[in-house]
Amino acid sequence: MTRRFLAVFITLCLLSAGWVPVYAQTQGQDTKYFSETGHNVKGDFLKFYNSNPNAVFLYGYPITEEFTSKDGKTVQYFQRARFEYHADLPEGQRVQVTQLGRMTYVSTGPLSVSNTFACRTFTETGYPVCFAFLEFFDQYGGVNQFGYPISGFEYHENKIVQYFEKVRMEWQPWKVEGQRVVISDLGRIYFDKLGEDVGLLSPVKPANTTINTSIVNLQVRAFAWKAVTLASDSQLIFVIVQDQNLQPVANASCATQTNWPDGRTEPTTLTTNTNGVGMVPLSFTSQPYGSLIYVDVACTFNSFTANTTTSFRIWY
Repeated sequence: MTRRFLAVFITLCLLSAGWVPVYAQTQGQDTKYFSETGHNVKGDFLKFYNSNPNAVFLYGYPITEEFTSKDGKTVQYFQRARFEYHADLPEGQRVQVTQLGRMTYVSTGPLSVSNTFACRTFTETGYPVCFAFLEFFDQYGGVNQFGYPISGFEYHENKIVQYFEKVRMEWQPWKVEGQRVVISDLGRIYFDKLGEDVGLLSPVKPANTTINTSIVNLQVRAFAWKAVTLASDSQLIFVIVQDQNLQPVANASCATQTNWPDGRTEPTTLTTNTNGVGMVPLSFTSQPYGSLIYVDVACTFNSFTANTTTSFRIWY
């Protein structure tokens, strides 16, 4: 029994710790670490990113480090864009945005637009941009930012969209007025299409070791050591607390509540260890056969809170 418990605990610690590759940093180079996704942006890519006041909205957060892509270019992927570095171009033009719209566009057939007075047609490609898409296009940079339209309205993935050379715009009617047009996350789509190494998506440590990473949300998981138990038995509930990049969160405060079949509740508190793990021991007698025992878990760290539930069954 002790050996089995030890094996489970060691496996749990390995899973919670994760594998974090470390990338080299050029000394003195400007670097910004994005805790939201666990990646660095530096040098000319960072200058280009910072030059756009709407960078997070239009490009998203980085999902890789800078690397040499399978197409031979020095690139960095973001949620909604890919930056390319061209050393042969003049200063100020060396960072280019990949034409992800062209690279990922597959037509599903056009949707008809009856009110052409609310549209502007671009003779370069022959397609109009209309309604809220046109307002969005003009507000956030026009052709320089998005390229020319390469499709009309189409229906993709249960959404009305329009493709441009560099992006895809999509209509999200459930959002509030003025926020219903957004840029699709084509960065990851093109990453997968090229067959890039998925290991590059793993979060890394800050290239600048003086930067403190920040937690922007918690993720909590819980599971029982034994899926089924005897009517009189012991049990362990494991609680794992991680941040947005699945890195362990130590010293998170968790409150658990075990709900017994007779209506009784048993509260317990715990604090996670350096691996982001905490345990709740349970002992019980004469529980009804076949009953399902639920354990509710709520964890907090700083101002963040997350909840989950696990369960086990009394078998015989």
